[in-house]
Amino acid sequence: MKNDHIFALDIGTRSVTGVILEKSESSSYTLIDHCVKEHQVRSMLDGQIHNVVEVAEVIKYVKEQLEKSNGPLHKVCVAAAGRSLKTITSSATLELDQKPITELETIKHLELSAVHAAQVKIASIESDRDYSNYYCVGYSVLEYKIDQERIGSLIDQSGQSASVEIIATFLPKVVVESLLSALNRADLEMEALTLEPIAAIQVLIPESMRRLNVALVDIGAGTSDIAITDNGTVAAYGMVPIAGDEITEAVSDKYLLDFPMAEETKRLIVNEGEATVSDILGFESTITYGNLVLEIEDSIDKLASSIAEEILQLNGASPKAVMLVGGGSQTPEFTTKLANKLQLPANRVAIRGIDAIQSLEKTDNLPTGPDFVTPIGIAIAAKQNPIHYISITVNENVIRMFEMKELTIGDSLVQAGIEVNKLYGKPGMASIITFNGKQITMPGEFGNPPSILLNEQPATVDNIVHNGDKIVIQKGEDGHQPKIKLHEILGDIPATKIRFNDQPYELKTTYYVNNKVKSVDYIIQDRDNIVLETPKTVRDFLAAVSPEQAPSDKAFVVYVNNRKVTLDLAETQYVVNGKNASLDYKLRENDNLKIVPKQVPTVSILLAQLQKEFYHQIKVSFNGKAVTMKQPKVMIRKGDIELDEDSVLALNDHISIQDKAIEDFIFQDVFRYVDIDLKNANGKFTMMKNDQPTTFFETVQAGDNLSIVWHE
Repeated sequence: MKNDHIFALDIGTRSVTGVILEKSESSSYTLIDHCVKEHQVRSMLDGQIHNVVEVAEVIKYVKEQLEKSNGPLHKVCVAAAGRSLKTITSSATLELDQKPITELETIKHLELSAVHAAQVKIASIESDRDYSNYYCVGYSVLEYKIDQERIGSLIDQSGQSASVEIIATFLPKVVVESLLSALNRADLEMEALTLEPIAAIQVLIPESMRRLNVALVDIGAGTSDIAITDNGTVAAYGMVPIAGDEITEAVSDKYLLDFPMAEETKRLIVNEGEATVSDILGFESTITYGNLVLEIEDSIDKLASSIAEEILQLNGASPKAVMLVGGGSQTPEFTTKLANKLQLPANRVAIRGIDAIQSLEKTDNLPTGPDFVTPIGIAIAAKQNPIHYISITVNENVIRMFEMKELTIGDSLVQAGIEVNKLYGKPGMASIITFNGKQITMPGEFGNPPSILLNEQPATVDNIVHNGDKIVIQKGEDGHQPKIKLHEILGDIPATKIRFNDQPYELKTTYYVNNKVKSVDYIIQDRDNIVLETPKTVRDFLAAVSPEQAPSDKAFVVYVNNRKVTLDLAETQYVVNGKNASLDYKLRENDNLKIVPKQVPTVSILLAQLQKEFYHQIKVSFNGKAVTMKQPKVMIRKGDIELDEDSVLALNDHISIQDKAIEDFIFQDVFRYVDIDLKNANGKFTMMKNDQPTTFFETVQAGDNLSIVWHE
């Protein structure tokens, strides 16, 4: 084979297709020769070689046929079948304890933990204890959740936990190993390796177009392979175990044809519009395109539904467009049904043949239809972007990986079996406090993320790695106990401004921690007992601001003649904005509080409460001056002690009050209230009442004019 010739093989479930391309100096390609040979026995199943010897014989036949016109062939470009890829859905969860994620790196670590879980899961499903036998060729995020509720992004979201669900695609290494074994038996050396979906994408969707969300579906005989492009890369791969053979079997069942005849009839009707066939009973019939579509519509619908469901699962939504390749893509009315299933316009789902390969020169020997897109794509893609094995050291352990895309530190950690989330530092110990009688748990600080070094330089999981790179990942530091100040957990509590006895005051909150007053900058400690006291009522305010005037809850009570009497006049009066208020009145902004001082409880206050008078009194004049004469009206005793009107009472005193008989005042009673000047007295005098002589024992009435006249 010439140096500028490329030999490629597409080893499929039903057949092996070989092509030889010539590369020109302008980087375009020309198809020189091609050969197709179907397997004689069922040696391939879903893209996996099950009989290496039989497959090697078919490969050898194709090789020998091409060698007749092109000379010896020793090296070949091949592809691992897309249908060999294993797709697994998995998830991972990160405890947040109400602390939001602020770094994209943390989210990436969470995603990688989900990929690692998928790797372990696939090994379990496939009964393979060594998950390193599966290489992750890509993954896509299906959804993020906060506390089990779906959310668009985890950045700055708070909750108890964050989780991610991903769909990851793995390639079993045994696929490549069996491929190598079959090639060796056919005396061929693997020149380059690619993946079939990548091969088709490589020639149909140039890199400049991969920012578009497009699905490529290769519908073969036994399976349909799917690849999704988005944001400049191949984002996901998938496979459904239903393809062209499903349609052929439907034709066979409907028209009583053996499988090879049914396959030939299907192709003939698709290409020419009708076919005349004889069934196994010898009856001949003509089948038109319209009749065929009507008779096998259920099978076509099943194929379209299966592929549409897988595309939606891989992509999360309908793509912008769908490209179809492979022989099964020519199934009647398939493009219309698939467009309907994906709710796309009919012109957004199209079959693409090799005429759509821009880098392929258009020559007379080009086969028609979509069957040869993948074989030609393998030849071009395997040379342009061959897959290599590379060796990476992770924490002094050497791992080998397929370089099917740009590999990152994250890929290396997954392949090394390192679960990034387990390398986060432990959260700090939580503090448990009591706040106003209620227990509150304050979570500790998050542990720090693991540190990553790539060739002794700080790096992240997104850094690209190359052959021979050395990665060191170390556990992050543990978090600390929370350091929270009082005001950080309680916030600002505004003071209420009032006036008290015409002076401005503020009702401020007092912070007690373990029964001691603390400032708002106090750092809360584990097991602290925090109590907030904010004066709200008149009672609270007086207790906090004026303890000496703090009210007593007891009313002043005495018992008079065994009857309970509350001395209102003996209690302190509280006046707010000019009106009497109770101790439970809640103070408001700009209230004006005043206190009417408390009186000493005396007999006179008690009598006023009872609306009684202590004295019977009259007013007279004596020698021209007014005089008030009085005598007790009541007898007041506390036990054996007689009380006067100024006697002080005690709480709960038992008092007896008895009315006294009122006696008439006489002239001589006035001398208790006046002083008589005896300096000029000569011993003789006359007592006068209302200008008439009288005696000491003369009765006196209110308003009487009394006097003493001295004689010379």
